[in-house]
Amino acid sequence: MTINDVSLSHHGGEEASGLLEELCDAYADAYGVEPGKEKTTAFRRRAERQFTRPGFALVTARDGGWLAGFVFGHTLPAGDKHWWGGVEPEPTAEFLLETGSRTWVLSEIEVRRPWQGKGVGRALHDAVLGARSEERATLATGPDAAAQPVYESWGWRRVGRIPGDEGDYYSAYDLFVLELPVSR
Repeated sequence: MTINDVSLSHHGGEEASGLLEELCDAYADAYGVEPGKEKTTAFRRRAERQFTRPGFALVTARDGGWLAGFVFGHTLPAGDKHWWGGVEPEPTAEFLLETGSRTWVLSEIEVRRPWQGKGVGRALHDAVLGARSEERATLATGPDAAAQPVYESWGWRRVGRIPGDEGDYYSAYDLFVLELPVSR
């Protein structure tokens, strides 16, 4: 798939491991931070843990040789209690049920600054979610994150807030859900 001069490619976990340095550089650029500093180091740890999770998928956007952006995530395992743990307001037991094929977590979606605002993020979003067979997708953002209105405009709905874990970047996270398949 190509948007303007940006081409999108799908990758599995093994390929993602080989792209880790580029992913870290793109992540740092998206946030305007130095590669190797605390925020990027925390991203590296999160990413490495996800490459081997069931249902892991990565989509990259390249403009020539440059990694312009990426998105990745994984499927919640059957019986998972952690993701929805402590969510307020508390949803129904049916909503919380994870089967191992019900919910895909959109963990990261990052676009380097020169490509921001040009449709690359939306193209990545639609490419990764368009390839999913799960019933729904979920993501977590910091409270009042600037991206929340963007997610809502893409069809995501806020379902509640969960407390952060020890060592997390935020003390709480807003959880969003999007029914699949994605339609535009």
